[in-house]
Formats: sequence, C-alpha cells, structure tokens
Amino acid sequence: MKFVLAGYGSRGDVEPLAAVGRELLRRGNEVRLAVPPYMLAFMESAGLSAVGFGPDPPQPRRQSLNSASQSPIMAMNEVVNHLTRAWSEWGTTLAELARDADLVMTGKGEQGLAANVAEHYGIPQAIVHFFPGGKPNLEGLIGTIAKDAEAAQRCSLGLPEETGAPPDPLEIQAYDLICFPALATESPDDHARRPVVGALTLEQPADADDEVLSWIADGTPPIYFGFGGNARLPYPAATAAAISEACAHLGERALICSGPSDFRGFQRFDNVKIVPAVNHSVVFPACRAVVHHGGAGTTAAGLRAGVPTLVLWFELEDQPLWAGAVEALKVGTGRAFSASTDESLVADLRSILTPECAARAGEVAAQMTKPADSVARTADLLEETARFARDDR
Repeated sequence: MKFVLAGYGSRGDVEPLAAVGRELLRRGNEVRLAVPPYMLAFMESAGLSAVGFGPDPPQPRRQSLNSASQSPIMAMNEVVNHLTRAWSEWGTTLAELARDADLVMTGKGEQGLAANVAEHYGIPQAIVHFFPGGKPNLEGLIGTIAKDAEAAQRCSLGLPEETGAPPDPLEIQAYDLICFPALATESPDDHARRPVVGALTLEQPADADDEVLSWIADGTPPIYFGFGGNARLPYPAATAAAISEACAHLGERALICSGPSDFRGFQRFDNVKIVPAVNHSVVFPACRAVVHHGGAGTTAAGLRAGVPTLVLWFELEDQPLWAGAVEALKVGTGRAFSASTDESLVADLRSILTPECAARAGEVAAQMTKPADSVARTADLLEETARFARDDR
C-alpha cells in the first residue's frame, strides 16, 4: 500500500512521522514523506527519503534565565507572508504526493488541506495529535489565511465550495492515557476513532552518546537540561552560568544539550558538560532528573525513563499542558521559562530531587507504552484503515 505522511514544525513534529514511516517501509509499504526543508537531512540520517513541505519555519526567539528583556514579536506582515506561503505550498505538495495513494496522514495544523486531498482522491485521512484536542485553534487572521488557502485548494482540485461529509478521520493520539486520565471516560466509539497509542519516537542514536555516558559514569548522575531542537537562546552563556550555579548550590552536576544555541562564551566548570544532542532514551535513564521545555516527545522520554521532571516552558499551547500533566502525575513541576530566576530554579530543582518524586517517577514509567509498541500499533491502524477503504471501493 501507499502512504503519504507530512508534517510541519520542529523535530518533535517530524520525528513521529519518521518513526511510523520507517515501520511502514519495513512492512513492505511505499511511504511518501514531506517535512520542512531543514529536516530533510534528519530524515536521511534515519534512513528515509522525503521532499520539502513548505518553507522552513521561522526560528523562534527565546529568553534567557536572568534576562529582563522580553522576546521580540515577529512583525505581523512577516507572519502573514510566511503562513500564506506555507499553506499554499502544503496544499500543492499534499495533492502531488497523494495521487494514487491509499491514505494521507498529517499533523493537525495541516488537516484541513489533507481533508480536501482525501476527498478529492477518495482515500482515508489520518491525523496525529501530540496532546489532547480536536481541530487546531485557527482564529482571527491566522484562521482567515487557513480558510482562504483551503478554499483556493478546493477550487484547484475541482471540489465544490462546501466540503461534503466524509467519514471521520482516524485521529492517532500520540501520548499515553496516564498523562490525561480524564480521557479514560470516553466512549468505546471515541476510543476507536481516536486511539491512544503512546508517544512516537525513533530513539535515534546521537554522536555524543558514548562520550556522555562515559562522563556520567565518572561521577554522580547529572541533571539534564535541554530546551528543544528549535530553541536559539539569545544569552546561552548566561543561561549555562545560571544552571551551573544552581546545580553547584545543590551539589549536582549538569548535562546541557545545546541544540542550535551557541554556548562557546560560557566559562566551563567541572560540574557542567555541554553537548549538541543526545539520545533521550539512552541518556535520560542515567540522569537524576530532566529539565526541559515541555515538548511532547521530550516529556514522554522523561516519563519513560522514570526520572523526575522540571518543565520550563516557552510556548502557550502544549508546553504548559505537559507541565500540568507532570505536576498532576506528581513526578515533577513546571513554570514559564521567562518567570524562572536563580532562586526559583534552585527551589524547583530541590522540590523534584526527593526520594518520593523519584519513586513516583518509577511507578509512572512502568505504566508508559513502550516506544516499539506505540509505533507498531500506529502502523497497524494505518494499514487497517487503508485496507478497509480499498476493499470498500
């Protein structure tokens, strides 16, 4: 069978598609992948080929610990121009890739365009969600851009102005039910249409893994700090210094994952090691705790590793939601990165570095879905959906 998988955003948005795509390929299917251009090399490193999906996302501007300045807001005309181009290119790429395909799957931001393509070709649609929620919250100017793009796409595909009433799409919930227990009360029909499969990850090795594990083995387990693959901190040296000071105050070591940020101005200390990237599934279990931005994939990796978590979130969508889930599970705490200070960082770390928090983290880890099981279940669902639709045609 032939599957189209397309996603936009950071590595956290793209890696789940790569994990599922690789499993579908292993089973003998044809997989057509589309990701932002800057993620093409990552896909290649995972043994996958892909095409560009829209323009590269604009780099977010982050705030440093101890920085009083606020993150600059992108000029509105830049937002409009970027989103207008992105939605137009997404629609074109999806229509090209889905020709003679059996199923198209995207993230929820692109689901309107994918629905048009699925309707045009008469194939099923799947959507992957990284946290609970239905359609994307597209309001105001952004909503207008999306609706205009979807209307233009319908016209180009020869579809009527108003969409028909296609079958409900398959909505893959790529997280664990333990993180959002209220969802357990949903009806069996809801669970069938919105199956919860667990986080979808590649568990891809990183160049620094062996070096990091050797450094960890030479001392006490460190606290991991990382702020996402898209985080370019404007004051990385100051952030690293604040982390080093907080950990020294607590008698801890710090492992900092720099991502795209430049930490060369940081005066190195014995209690700190900085590396570009690590394999979360390998390194997190060897750490005493993890501190991160609250991305869905990173949060799941921390929960699966069975270590306490501190979420210092940036965004106003899913990151605070994951911080809340961590707190509700009693495996850690969270706060806005911009509200973190030297004093609060020490206090937050002290609050999670307790035997009780560590024990609870271990209990939660035992209930998390294993990565291989999450990927296999998702591939099963996609194959079943595509096969059923093909047999029905």
